[in-house]
Amino acid sequence: MTTGQEIRLARLFDGGRNAVVVALDHGLYNGPRPGFNDLPSAVGQLGAADAILLSPGMAAHLGHAFARRGAPAMIVRLNWGTQYATQWKYHESRSVPVLDAAEAASLGADVALVGMSVRTGSEAVDAENVEIVARAVRGKRQAGIPLIGEVYPAGHEDLPPEERQEQIAVGCRIVSELGVDVVKTFYTGSRFREIVDAVPIPVLALGSRKLPRERDALQLAAEAIASGARGVVFGRNVLQARDPERFLAALLAVVKESVAPDEAAARSGLGEEAPG
Repeated sequence: MTTGQEIRLARLFDGGRNAVVVALDHGLYNGPRPGFNDLPSAVGQLGAADAILLSPGMAAHLGHAFARRGAPAMIVRLNWGTQYATQWKYHESRSVPVLDAAEAASLGADVALVGMSVRTGSEAVDAENVEIVARAVRGKRQAGIPLIGEVYPAGHEDLPPEERQEQIAVGCRIVSELGVDVVKTFYTGSRFREIVDAVPIPVLALGSRKLPRERDALQLAAEAIASGARGVVFGRNVLQARDPERFLAALLAVVKESVAPDEAAARSGLGEEAPG
């Protein structure tokens, strides 16, 4: 790892502490959706996050959120994949690069992110998706920025738990063997520790779909951290919360201070929720 990569990765984990990343890149795949349509306003509530994940085109519109001392780190996504466009029910999980790490750095990125799906049903597609990660690894070394590898199983919501666990475990090991610096993937439950223990780099748990209650999302974060995750990447569960800023404060308490979810919710003034 280059000196630049080490410095930028240390910023993400704030001297060794767990990280909270807020993902704002949903429009890249899913188009308009509540909470994500006015990102310049929404990002103003996220200043306490360790990092914010953006699509490349949004960097120019949200730069004000990063142009100050102590601002969140900027993470920029490097590829587009059909597996994320869930509204169209694609099945091939094909991925294409949209920029490289050097271009992400020129946009202001502190960290880059590349997604990968394997076991798509096509050996050729799997190989192409792995090649995209390999190219991103070469690029991040030249650019001197860290790279997060996102492991996103094809059709993950329809997979039986055992198969989902196996695909994520193998995928996380593949991207770590290819040379990414951090893994981002789904929390798989009681066996998530096996995934964490099988890779030599930090693992971030993603929040996936909007959960019925905000306390459910805080509980997921707590369980992931207890299982060895070094942080979380939440998007809808933050931006579509009743009060994103208060929810983020509660999430930070759970992830960074190991505060129990109910206590964190009470401490942040989230109040009672209607049944989900």
